[in-house]
Parts: sequence; structure tokens; C-alpha cells
Amino acid sequence: MVTPERLRAFFAPRSFALIGASDRSAFSRLVYGNLTAAGHADATHLVNRRSPEVHGRPAHRTCAAIGRPVDLAFVMVPAAAAPDAVRDAAAAGARGVLVLSSGYAETGAEGRRRQEELAGLAEELGVVLMGPNVLGFVNVAAGVPAMALADPPSGPGDVALISQSGASCGAMKDFAALAGVGLSHVITVGNEAMVTVGRLVDYLVDDPATKAIAVFMEAVRDPEVFAAAARRAARAGKALVILKAGRSALAARAAASHTGALVGDDRVIDAVFERLGVIRVDTIEDMLVTAGVAAHTGPLERPGAGIVSISGGACDIIADLADGAGAHLPELAEGTVRRLAEVLPAYGAAHNPLDITGAAIMNPEIWREAVAAVGDDPSVGVVVAVNSLPWREDDGPFYGQRFVDAIGAGMAESRAPALYLTQVTQPVGPRARAVLDAGGVAHAVPGLRLGVEAIARLARWSAHRAEDETALREHAAPAPRVALPEGDAFSEVDARALLEAAGIPVVPARHVRSAEEAGRAAAEFGGPVAMKIVSPDIAHKSDLGCVRLGVTAAEAAAVHDEIVAAAQSPAAKGARLDGVLVSPMRAEAPELLVGVTRDPDWGLLLAVALGGVLVEVLDDAALSPLPVTPARARAMLTGLRGAAILRGFRGAPAADLDRLAEVVAAVGRLAVALGPDLESLEINPLRVCGSRIEALDALVVRRTPHT
Repeated sequence: MVTPERLRAFFAPRSFALIGASDRSAFSRLVYGNLTAAGHADATHLVNRRSPEVHGRPAHRTCAAIGRPVDLAFVMVPAAAAPDAVRDAAAAGARGVLVLSSGYAETGAEGRRRQEELAGLAEELGVVLMGPNVLGFVNVAAGVPAMALADPPSGPGDVALISQSGASCGAMKDFAALAGVGLSHVITVGNEAMVTVGRLVDYLVDDPATKAIAVFMEAVRDPEVFAAAARRAARAGKALVILKAGRSALAARAAASHTGALVGDDRVIDAVFERLGVIRVDTIEDMLVTAGVAAHTGPLERPGAGIVSISGGACDIIADLADGAGAHLPELAEGTVRRLAEVLPAYGAAHNPLDITGAAIMNPEIWREAVAAVGDDPSVGVVVAVNSLPWREDDGPFYGQRFVDAIGAGMAESRAPALYLTQVTQPVGPRARAVLDAGGVAHAVPGLRLGVEAIARLARWSAHRAEDETALREHAAPAPRVALPEGDAFSEVDARALLEAAGIPVVPARHVRSAEEAGRAAAEFGGPVAMKIVSPDIAHKSDLGCVRLGVTAAEAAAVHDEIVAAAQSPAAKGARLDGVLVSPMRAEAPELLVGVTRDPDWGLLLAVALGGVLVEVLDDAALSPLPVTPARARAMLTGLRGAAILRGFRGAPAADLDRLAEVVAAVGRLAVALGPDLESLEINPLRVCGSRIEALDALVVRRTPHT
């Protein structure tokens, strides 16, 4: 079992063995060079069965021959020899092994078997195994660069970087350095045979040096562990920012060929990440900048961003970017406006974004006063100062140091956390960092777009993690277990009974078993009716001609016989029949699909979509793991692209969204109450006419042992 305690020991080794060390291997040279440059030369031992000397130093045939304990072994031998290397390392006392070798799950079934055996061997030996197909890690604070990548970070920061891709990790750590994002750890995980991303997040939540976690992943392995770790991170106020590949079919195929990863349905991943409090991004730059901002500010107490700039043009650009990103730029309070009026020139206007005008060039104290005043505004959760920084690495003084000093002084007085933002994407190199340090500015973000979008993500994350967990627990508490009817499939009559018992409104109906009964039922309803076959074996009734709409009482008996005949045709493949359902026709109104299905990784998921029978054409859906509160259901409904239809369209009554949300949440509660026997539950369509909400058709499917 990989525990945080075992990982703490794994990431703090004092002695190292490079098994398969070779002068011909670039990986060997990199790992050896990194460890020796970090002061671990005497504690780094080279193991090579064929060569007595490697990298200009004596080599040992085995780890046991070293004669001293080994904490961490780096296995760089071919896959076939890796098990013996792991045994050798364990015999020398190693608590952890990094397996660089490839040829495992990414190669197919035989590789997966080989990988499982290697992980099983490590567990049997009591060794934590990272990889295979991995390039190692850097524990920056501990000064341990056990990594086969050049230029490992050496100055400790507060963002942990995890990557399933070793080569991409090199670009990630390099960009972090350019963007001024300090790293506490750099960890590559490869195929995750034993140590998964979820296990690492769980470990890093308790790491005092780490305040935010950035992850590049192709798949979520061990979803239950990952979900628990993500929830812990959100509760701890440590943002988990993930760049997950696989949105496209092409990316999914690439991931499978890379590490054998199955990326999963992307819309499901989006829904699950949102529920778990994960910030999802699409680029390396956004991942690292967002994590850097989150590590600096922590969760925001208020969603508003207050912008202070000496450039009116920058204010205009930021306003547009904020509108596109959904960042909230609140109007400044009257007290803030009065406070700013005391320092701004007469031609200045106290708005957000705030242009302090060129008067600040003559009087830098305007910077200090403005940043402090905006940062104290009751609607502002983060204050942002937009100004320049040097990008050339030379020894001359920075002309704008006095402005940076004034900005830093204002940030120190601000109640809200503060960020320094440059107008263009530029390196935050050693000279820029020295300028910021001299001015007392803790964190800078290079570029307006990167900064504004990071703030927008952080504000949304801060609000989501503050969701009322008490309400969620109330709706998560299962109602008494509801048993499914006997059998492996259910008719619409069975499904209707389940819905009605759960308090979910359904359209009135009569279950008839003869033409005469059909005629009487139609007459009772006093208008045109809909008629449908009742069968546990026919899910798509209209495809077989087993649904008729607008039937009059005079036609009902004949239509009954026609529907039954259609259900007995060869196309029905011997479906079991149980009469016909007769229900009154309803006028045209907005229709929804409300369904629950079981995902193999994440369990029961609720889907809400516009369109009813046209749902596949409109493709306008929202997903959420269960349970859902009425508030969450309402957010799903209003988040649909076509939500305006529910607010009333061309004279149609507006939907009672509160009532509709209650119904949607009730569907979720029923699915949870049905328990592990449920595979799927679908209402399609759910008709919505003002406060009159009715299920017009329903389908329930029992989970079979192979699903």
C-alpha cells in the first residue's frame, strides 16, 4: 500500500544507486550529473555488471556489493532485467525504486502483464515503485534532483508539478522558471504501476512546502483514490490545477500509445473535476500560471478583482479579457471612490479597472495609495497592479524601481492579496525577480491574458469549494433502499411506478390490454391521446411503429391492434408484450432529457439535456456526479446553452426553475436509492410548461454482472 508516510521517505532519500549506469546513456549522465551537482556525489553509487568504471568512477556489479545502505535506486536496465534490479535494490535496503525502462503497458497486453508483475514484486519486497517509463523526480526543498532531465530547479517554491509525460515535464519546469513560478517538487509518474497521481496529490496535500498542485495527465488511474485526494486538496485550500489530455479522439489514441492510458469520456471528466474542486486548463502556460497565482493568494474570500494600472489601454484590454473569461470586476464602493479622489488628479476617474494616469510618473505615491485603497474595497478579493518589468539580464538599475517600490508598499497595506501583472508575456528572470524582491512584491504574472484568466479560474474555484456541504450531505443521505422489480428488464409501466413512488410527476396514463379498454381509456381522457406498446424488451418504440400520437377515442381500438401487430413483427425479435399505455396528448412545450447512467470509473452520473427526442441533434447537455442538490440541479439547467427556452420563449410560460430543479434532484435521489443494481434511468422527454412538469416516457435498466 502506498501511503503518505512511505512517500515522505521515498522523496527524502540520503543515498542513491544508479542501476545500469553507463557512459553511453544520456539518462545515466543526466541523473548522475544532477545528483553530484547537488552535493550527493559521495552518496551516489554506480551499478554496472559489465563495466568496472562509469562516469570516471568505480562501479559495482550489484547494489549489495556497495556495502552501504541504499535509499533510492534508479533502474535503467531493459524491461526484462528490471525485476532482478528491483530485487537487488531491495536487498541493499532501498525504500524506493524509479524504473526508467519502457516496454510495459504502453506496448499492449503482454506489456501490461509485465507491468503488473513488476508492481506486485515491489509490493512484495516492501519497495515503493515509481514508473515504469519514468524520468524521476526533484524534491526541491530537500535538494534531491533524482531526475533524468537537464537543469532541475534548485530554488524552492510552493507549486508541486506532476507529469505523466517525462519529456513534456522538461518544458513545464522550464516555463515555470521563465514565468517566475517556484516549484516545490517536479515529479514524473510514467505508467503509474504503483504510485498514481492520486497517491501523490494525497501526499502533497499535507506537505507544508506545497501550496498548490499542477498536474499534466492523460488518464485518471485509481479514480476512487484520486477523488478522495482531490476533495482533501479543496478542503485544505490547495488548488489542484490539471491539464488533462484526451479532449479529442486523436489525443485519446495518442495517450493510449504513450502509456497505455484510457482517457475516459471527456464530458464526464469535466463534470467530475468540477464536483471535486479541480481547476481544469488546456495549456501548460495556463496550468502553471494558475497554480502559481493560487499558491500565492490561496482561496479568494471574494470573487472580485480590482485592477490598478498607469495605462488606460491596459485597462481597456483587461476589461475585454475579463468579460470573455468570466472574471468579475466589481464597481468600487463609495468609500473607495472618496479615498481615491484624495490622491488622483482632477482629470482621473475612480473606476475598476482603475487608470491612475500619468500623474503617477511624477508622484509614485499614487501607486501606493491606489493599490492599498482598491485592495481594501469590500468587493475586491484580489488586487492587481499592472506595470512593466525589465526583461534584459544586465547589471544596470531598472528605471521603474521606484514604481515597483510604491506598488509593493501598497500591496503590504492591502487587505486583499495582491498580484503584479505585466502587459506582455515576458520572462520573469533573475533581474526582474531582484527588482520585485527589492520592492517587496511577492508574485508576478507575465501577460494580461494569462493573469486575467488565472484570476477568473481561481475565483470560480474559490466559490465552488465553499459550496454548502451540509446541504449536499442532506441530499447525499440515502433514502430507504428502493428495490427494482424482478427481472432483467422493465417496461415503461414499471418505470412509471418507480417515478411516482419517488414523488416525480408523470403524465396520467391507463395501462390497457385490449382494444375495448383502449377505446374506453381514450374516451375518459376526453381528447386526443398518445398510445405506446408496453414491453420490457422494446426501448425505442417509435422505431418499430409502436407509438401513435394524436389518436381520437374513435380510433383508439383499431390503433391498439395496429400497435400490438407492429410489436409482433420479426423486427421486434420476439419481444415480450404487456398491453398498451394510453395517455392524454400535451401541447407543445420545452422538453428535457433527465437521465442517470453508471460510469465504470465514477459511478452514477446525472445528465440534463435540452431537446427531448432531439437531444442527440441539439447536443446541449450538463453532467454531474450524484448526489445533486436542487441548487446544483438549477445551476445545471441554467448552464445549458439553450437555457433561454426555459425562461419563456415567444409567449410560452417561463419554467418554474425551482420546481424543475427539485424534480431533477429527485431523479438523482431515486437513482441513488436504487443502489448498485441500477445501470441507467432515463426520462425522455420531461415536459416543462410553467410549473406543470411531467415525465412523458421513462426507461430503467438493471445492471448486469458484466457492466
